[in-house]
Amino acid sequence: MSGALRILLADDHAAIRLGMRMVIEVEPGFEVAGEAGDGATAVSMARALRPDVVLMDLRMPVMDGVEATGTIIAEGLAKVVALTTFDHDSYLFGVLAAGAAGFLLKTAEPAEITTALRRVHEGGTVIAPEVAGRLVAAAVSRQASGAVPPPPAVELTVRESEVLDCLGEGLSNVRIARRLGISETTVKTHVSHVLAKLGVESRLQAALAARALST
Repeated sequence: MSGALRILLADDHAAIRLGMRMVIEVEPGFEVAGEAGDGATAVSMARALRPDVVLMDLRMPVMDGVEATGTIIAEGLAKVVALTTFDHDSYLFGVLAAGAAGFLLKTAEPAEITTALRRVHEGGTVIAPEVAGRLVAAAVSRQASGAVPPPPAVELTVRESEVLDCLGEGLSNVRIARRLGISETTVKTHVSHVLAKLGVESRLQAALAARALST
């Protein structure tokens, strides 16, 4: 299918892959580029097929989804959306640090899945509300216990605060520019400043910070 959004499915359960394939293939403008049953195969297939987005399970044999995500992101092969049941926070923090652009629950509705894939492909982020809540709560707990330092105090300009709110909604630069009535180049500058001030490396990390600050 020419011009379709190409998705690589990575999950060690064939039934999960089949379900995701059915969701994706019935949606116009999407196609499944391939399927992988473990993280190492997902990396190899990403190198060979260059999909637009990888739907990545976190717990897989041979190489887990966290390591596979880190390799795929580091090599610029594709964007990654993590598939999770969020019952192991260590995996969530790991894939967040690895550079995933989003988190989806395996129980997500078909429309949620395809909407998330489009948003990530356009440069936005997506976080299932249940996962966001779990991550924010876990981060606060870890800070309270001294396991990690608290986030630095930051002073954002009014415009940077508006951009951070948009990042919290998972909007792409194009959508932020439209909402705020500024150029995409200006948005990119503000996003860079926001990430630097927050001390984070990715838009998804900034989105979680925005949600934490709003609680």
